[in-house]
Amino acid sequence: MTTAPATSAVTPVFSPLDLQSRSLGWQFGAVVLGTLFLAVSSYIEVPMVPVPVTMQTFAVALVGALYGWRLGFITITAWLVQGALGMPVLAGGAAGAHHFIGPTAGYLFAFPVAGALMGWLAERGWNGRRVVLAFFGMLLSNAVCLLLGAAWLAVIIGAEQAILAGVMPFLVGALLKSALAAATLKLLSRGRMRPAAQ
Repeated sequence: MTTAPATSAVTPVFSPLDLQSRSLGWQFGAVVLGTLFLAVSSYIEVPMVPVPVTMQTFAVALVGALYGWRLGFITITAWLVQGALGMPVLAGGAAGAHHFIGPTAGYLFAFPVAGALMGWLAERGWNGRRVVLAFFGMLLSNAVCLLLGAAWLAVIIGAEQAILAGVMPFLVGALLKSALAAATLKLLSRGRMRPAAQ
């Protein structure tokens, strides 16, 4: 009786960081670095009313794609908690719990959901090895931020104004940031292949 030879199939690594197989210490360090990355992205902004344009959605989607949905959700939530506690990590160095009840609240609460969605998609192949799918995943992540953010904004200023002020100005930016995030993910994933589990 003979056994079939082992195949040498190769599958894409879900994430070039491969955090799901790392120790808790590694994962804790990743959360700390992730919150720093999110904070830095918050300082890159174009002032607008009622919500500024920042690189936050770029960072949120990328953290989700690199960390996976669970660790991505934890990291983004930890960053928001830092902001709520008074650390200057929100848009333009803003801080304080009042941002979580004002015009930006819907966007802020949407960030962990958007990051988790991108992480969930990345774990299912929408990652750097399939850059077109990664791009559409990034777009979906951005769409979640815009939809949930505008839904809250509509409570404050009405649905029509929420769409005009809270969605329309950000559409081009969402496309550009999604493309940049997908390209970054592809660049980070280059050369990272491993044999499939036997």
